[in-house]
Amino acid sequence: MHLFNEQEQERIRQAVASAERSTSGEIRICVEKSSKHAALDRAVQFFHKLDMHKTKRRNGVLIYLAVLDKQVAIIGDSGINAVVPPTFWDTTKEAMVAEFKKGAMLEGVLKGIEKAGQQLKTYFPSVENDTNELSNDIAFGDGE
Repeated sequence: MHLFNEQEQERIRQAVASAERSTSGEIRICVEKSSKHAALDRAVQFFHKLDMHKTKRRNGVLIYLAVLDKQVAIIGDSGINAVVPPTFWDTTKEAMVAEFKKGAMLEGVLKGIEKAGQQLKTYFPSVENDTNELSNDIAFGDGE
């Protein structure tokens, strides 16, 4: 299932690339139609499957969506979680859900990327010779 058409996927890839330009952090988006697992549990599974726990500074952020289940989870690695305000992931999720409720799925995802990127830039500004450690492509799950 591809919730986003190719143009929308490209906008998401570009938003991730843009957010990552000013930070050493990494952002990934994972989407699946539905899951028999809780969103947070599924996000943790993908976090490891996508090797997000292997970034140099432990500053990866995963935004997970189970579309038909209307579930969203955002998780960060230990480096970013240690420095962002305790309510940050919840407020980011709420901003995304507000867009989703308007039927604006793409805008909700872009808002989440932007907010995560702002925090990463604040706490993990880009460094010389920084490399893109993870793909900017959307990971599509199979709903297991």
